[in-house]
Amino acid sequence: MGKYTTLSEAINDLTKLGYTFNFNIKGECIECGEINTQLQPEDFEIDQVIRFQEMSDVDNESILYAISAKKSDLKGLLVNAYGIYADSASAKLIAKLNKR
Repeated sequence: MGKYTTLSEAINDLTKLGYTFNFNIKGECIECGEINTQLQPEDFEIDQVIRFQEMSDVDNESILYAISAKKSDLKGLLVNAYGIYADSASAKLIAKLNKR
């Protein structure tokens, strides 16, 4: 894995490495709608964090998280805006996502 120039390039590469599920922030946890699963902050690890910013628009930033569940083989990706456009989440979840 090298330095990525686009979000889609990073997603494609991480998907090949087994990060096949899509996570979304849902208040206190992250959820995978594909398999109807929710993970609390203590239930997952953040394996990699990649930030993207469009040079033409400094307000357009996003973060890609590669996430794995601690007690299963569940691996997936979470894409979130950065800064004021970020999805709302609990303080505990935000602390976990900002840990890396």
